[in-house]
Amino acid sequence: MDLQLPEVISDLLTAQKNYDSDAYADCFSETALVIDEEKEYKGKKAIKDWIENANQQFKTTMEPTKYFETDSAAILTAVVSGDFDGSPVALDYHMETKDNKITRLEITLSNAE
Repeated sequence: MDLQLPEVISDLLTAQKNYDSDAYADCFSETALVIDEEKEYKGKKAIKDWIENANQQFKTTMEPTKYFETDSAAILTAVVSGDFDGSPVALDYHMETKDNKITRLEITLSNAE
């Protein structure tokens, strides 16, 4: 599916596809917050460590299926596969961006069919 995505989200997907945790972290602001599985990761270094660990542990791949945006936020729905129970699973990436950087990302189970 060819979704029209903002540059920072395209960059994030490319970084994930290449398992490049440096490039992934570069998509975030210095003070960004990521919330995943009820854990919080604050700042670029914590985000880089989180995604690096997740990639090594689960070898996840993301297939974006839907994108929706409002004035202040965006939701990217993706089917995520990897070495984890329940794979593949549809997840919603709730993002807030500013100046082409992600300032907040919360990952939740998608209720999209």
